[in-house]
Formats: sequence, structure tokens, C-alpha cells
Amino acid sequence: MTALSLLAPPSLAAADARNHREAGAACSNATLPPSPVDSSEVPPPGEPTPDPLPVPDEPPGGERMGACGVVAPPQAPPPPPEVGAKGWVVAELGSGDVLAARNPHGRYRPASVIKILTALVAVRELELSDEITATRADAATEGSSVGLEPGVTYTARQVLTGLILQSGNDAAHALARELGGRRETVRRMNELARRLGATDTRAATVSGLDGPGMSTSAYDLALILRAAMANPEFAEIASTRRAELPTPPGQPSLRIASDSDVAMNYPGALFGKTGFTDDARHTRVVAAERGGKRLVAVLLRGEHRPVEMSEQAAALLDHGFRLTERGKVGELAAPRTTTSTTPDTRRTAESPRQAAGSDESRGIPPVLGFLGTLLAALAVLTTVVLHRRKSR
Repeated sequence: MTALSLLAPPSLAAADARNHREAGAACSNATLPPSPVDSSEVPPPGEPTPDPLPVPDEPPGGERMGACGVVAPPQAPPPPPEVGAKGWVVAELGSGDVLAARNPHGRYRPASVIKILTALVAVRELELSDEITATRADAATEGSSVGLEPGVTYTARQVLTGLILQSGNDAAHALARELGGRRETVRRMNELARRLGATDTRAATVSGLDGPGMSTSAYDLALILRAAMANPEFAEIASTRRAELPTPPGQPSLRIASDSDVAMNYPGALFGKTGFTDDARHTRVVAAERGGKRLVAVLLRGEHRPVEMSEQAAALLDHGFRLTERGKVGELAAPRTTTSTTPDTRRTAESPRQAAGSDESRGIPPVLGFLGTLLAALAVLTTVVLHRRKSR
């Protein structure tokens, strides 16, 4: 018997496990988000539609994380009635304990909250002092913008601040360009998601704009934020509420502030990120600290009813703080790799620019690259042997 099963009556744990096994029939979003309402997820000509991500045999986080409806500790108060999101999770950042949830592994679209994953890749791969000069393509990026000016040079820290505080799609585009391009950055995001154990997550864009195969879950986003907040550089930027960015010569600096009401107003707020697209609807990821407990709350596919999403997120945090002594219903899986990268390891790791110049990225097949290396080694060996013979 697992530790998780001790926290719930055997009949409840068994029902949750059965619910997960029958998820394909019982949960409408066990494998895919709801049908899109526009053409934003149609693949480019010649590219196939991505297959749904596989559903693990056992739900990550424990048996009860496979449930479709509300999951709560025994005798716990019901969740706030104003929280209408289709999928939500509230969990402790420190211990990883999931305190309550609704359809935690239900697959929905993230919208801009996927920028948490974008930012985590960037802080792991870039130095915060790196300089990034904005381009016209950055400034012309579709959707929300922090206001990067073409030709103006920013530090990676400043661009990340614009990404997190004001959800700048222009900032996401600039970071992706610095990381080797959109496709490479999306690849790195999905690789990191897999390493963290986020099995419901597939990024299709760096900004959260809908794209083919885009998917996540409330459980996964709680997992990803936990990893992000364990990274000191991300946590430092996340704690920022207001900042100033450079502008062209002769203009006043650009003042920006967090677009999250929870980050700005909730007592003990640690983080707040908002998101919206027509397909994803409203999404929120927030975190706060109270009485030594640090909680994350994730809400997916929500609406501004019966109250604003910021009020729903605050209510879910309040609910989580009431549950901290009632035991857990699941746990955020431990990451499969470290969640932070030190400057020293960054210098020894292959940089995005180096990666862009590799044999594979230049179109040289790996086998030919290997043969070339082998022939070069044989040439060196022959030279050494001949030299030794001559020296004798």
C-alpha cells in the first residue's frame, strides 16, 4: 500500500484509480484539449497534425491525480464555489504536496502561462547580463507586447522581466532568437518539460499563442512553476513588481508593472502570471506565502464568471492555506534533472550559437560527421607514427 492510499479511504483510492484507467471514456480532456474555435492550430502545409501525447499507465503524482473531478482530503471544506476553472491544482512549493485539485491531468491549452517554461529555459541557458538587441521582427510579434524597441539593446534580465511582468510576446520572440530560433527554443522547452516529468505538456510556441499540438495540465504547470521558483535567478525576477526598460536615446525609460492582480495585491504574493487566447480561454498561475507555507495555484480554461479570474485565483490560494494541515492528495513529482544551472556549467555547456553551428544543424548527417572525425584521427595517428620512425 502506498503512502498516498493511506490518506484516503481504500474505496476512494480505488475509485480514483479506476477513474484514471477509464479516463479515455470518462474524462473529456484526458488526451486532448477541447476542440479549437479557429484555425490557429492547423499545421503549416506539408506538416502532419501532432499525435496526442501518450497518457501514462499510472497518473503522475499518485492514484488520486487520475481523477476527473474534485480531489480533496477527507472531511475537507469544499472548494470555493466561485472557482469555475475546468482544471485546477493547489500545491505546496516546498514539499510538493498537492492539497486539492480538479481534473489535475486534464489537458488544456496554457496560453501565456507557458512563458514560465520559456523563461526557465532562458535562465538556464543564458547569462542574465547577456545583451540582446531588439529587432523589427521582435517588435512586430503578434499579441501582447512589453514594448521592445528595434535597435535598442537590453540585458537578458530586462527582457525576461518584460516577459514575466507584462507577458510580452515580443520579449518571448527576442529570447527565442537568442536561444537559436523559435523551433530550437520550443524543442528545448519540450525537452525540459519531459525532464521535469510534465507528461501532459507540449509547447508549440514560445509565447503561448495557440499552435499545433499545444497542451498542458494544471498539475504540470504547478510542477513547472515549482522547478522555476527553485531557480534563484527566476525567483528573483518573479519577485519583481515594477521595472524600467531602456528606450531610444532622448526618450524616457519605459516603465512596466506586473499585469497580475494577484501578484500586485494578494498578501504574501510570490508570483503571478496571466494568460488568454480564444482557444485556451483564461489561465492563471499564482503563488504566495503565508505562515511559512508557500503555495502555487493553477487555473486552466476559466472564465470571468461568476467573478474575475484574479478573484478566483485568490480564493483558491485562500482555500489551499486552509488545507495545509489536512494531508495531501498527491504530490508533484521530483524533477529528473537539476532545476538550476550555475554560471560555471553554462560556460562549459554548448551554447545556443555553438549548437547552431554543429554538423547536424548545418545539414551534415551525423554518420558522415563521425566518419570525418575518424579519418582525421587516423591521419593524426599516422603522422605520429611516421614522426617516431623518423626520430629513430
